[in-house]
Amino acid sequence: MHRITEFFVGLLFGLGLLLSGMTDPAKVLGFLDLFGTWDPSLAFVMGGAIAVGFFAFALARQRTTSFLGGALHLPKSTQIDKRLVLGGLTFGAGWGLAGFCPGPGIVSMASGEVKAAVFVAAMVVGMALYEVADRVLHRPQVAH
Repeated sequence: MHRITEFFVGLLFGLGLLLSGMTDPAKVLGFLDLFGTWDPSLAFVMGGAIAVGFFAFALARQRTTSFLGGALHLPKSTQIDKRLVLGGLTFGAGWGLAGFCPGPGIVSMASGEVKAAVFVAAMVVGMALYEVADRVLHRPQVAH
């Protein structure tokens, strides 16, 4: 039952991305083009998402389990560190260069968009490389 619910929530999210135009790289790049022909329409999409997220997280903080009965694992850290800043900059640079971020990229790939498939493939490779680098950099030192 959990997987069916997750599937339909993901489907609803993807439909929202399609209807809002978030899967159209030209629309996203138009939003990011502050000094050209700026398209502010995605600001309303983001504002709506932030408002929903604000109330959803406020409700989640008052609960110990999800609506389906699973454990809630909310972030506890409030630290803004180097990894968070670099991750945000990398995410923003990728979004600005490709016109996709992960969710819309996957939705566009599923609709047959070749550029989105290349983006998602590069994203998966980047995540794998990060995992390997993180394990190498943070592996325990063995005493000789």
